[in-house]
Amino acid sequence: MRAVTGSLVALGASVVLLAAGCGESGPTYANPVFEPILADPGAVRGADGAWYAIGTEDDWGDGAGSRPLPVLRSDDLVEWEHLGEAFERRPRWKDGYLWAPEVIEHDGRYLLYYAISLWGDPDPGIGVATADEPAGPYEDLGPLFLSSEIGVGNSIDPAIVTTEDGLHLVWGSFHGIYLVELSDDGLEVRSDPVRIAGDAWEAVKIEQRDGAFWFFGSLGSCCEGMQSTYRMAVGRADALTGPYLDRDGEDLEHSHGTLLLEGGEDFVGPGHHDLVTDDDGQDWLLYHAYERDRPTAPSGAPRRVLMLDPLDWDDDGWPQVRGGTVPQTGERPMPAVDDQD
Repeated sequence: MRAVTGSLVALGASVVLLAAGCGESGPTYANPVFEPILADPGAVRGADGAWYAIGTEDDWGDGAGSRPLPVLRSDDLVEWEHLGEAFERRPRWKDGYLWAPEVIEHDGRYLLYYAISLWGDPDPGIGVATADEPAGPYEDLGPLFLSSEIGVGNSIDPAIVTTEDGLHLVWGSFHGIYLVELSDDGLEVRSDPVRIAGDAWEAVKIEQRDGAFWFFGSLGSCCEGMQSTYRMAVGRADALTGPYLDRDGEDLEHSHGTLLLEGGEDFVGPGHHDLVTDDDGQDWLLYHAYERDRPTAPSGAPRRVLMLDPLDWDDDGWPQVRGGTVPQTGERPMPAVDDQD
C-alpha cells in the first residue's frame, strides 16, 4: 500500500509539547485525531507495535471517490497515516457498501470482519477476510452469512469476543443484538444465534474485565449531521450470553443502558467505537463524531471524524470517559507508548 501522509491539521491530531523535552506534564493532544472521515473504527495493534484502524467506506470529498475500508496506522494513537484500503479488489459476493469493520489478530494472522449493505437493504450480510499484516491487503473469503440465512434482520456491525472457549461473533443493528460461536479459525459459524439485547442497539463490543462481561453499544441515529442522536451506553453481565444489565439492574433487552458518551457543544453524535490499551495499561476509546462546525464533507458525506478519549473505571467498577459524558475540545495527556526501537 502506498502511504499518504498529511499535516497534523489535515490528517491527524493537534499535538502540543508543554515545554522543552515535553515538560513535566508531558505532551498533549486534542480531538479529532484524524479527519476528514474515519467512521466506525475497528482497531488492532500490530506486531510492529503500531496501531491500525480500519473504517467504514466513505467519500472523503478529496476527488478520490469512495474509499472502501480505509486503513490508518499510528505509533501513538494520535498521529494517524492513511495507508490505502483494506482490499485490492472490492468483495463482489453482494452489492452494497462496506461498513463497520472489525479486525483482530488470531493464530498469527489478521481476521477482518465487515458488513455489506445498502441503505434500507432487506438482506445485508457479514463477510470475513484474512491477511498476514494488519494493513493488508486482505484476501476476501466471502460471507459468514446473510441476514436471511442467520434469521436476524439487518445483520451488520460485527465484533469479536475472544474467551477461553474460543471466538464469538456479536452483531446487530436495531433488530436485536445477537451472539454466535465461531469455528477455531474464526471463519465459520458453529452455533445458533442467541439474543442478548434489544432493538435499541447497534455497534456493540463486549469486553472482559475482572470476571465480568461489559457491553458497550451505540443508540440513536448515526448519520444525520447535527440532527444525529447517536450516543454510547454500557451494561454488564456475569456470563457472555447475559443477562446484560444497566447500573440500575435493568435488562438491556428493554433498557437503554448506563450513559457513557453523548453529543455536546463541540461534537455531536459520538459512537461506534473500539477499545485499545496503551503501554501503561490505560484504556482508550476510539470512536467517531461530528465536529459541530463542519458536519459534512465536500462530497456530501457525513463528516465523521476519528476521536480518542481515555476510558477509566470508577470505584464501583463501571467504565467512564475521563472528562465527563460529553466529548470536548482542549488538550489532554497523550497515550503512553514504550520506545519501539
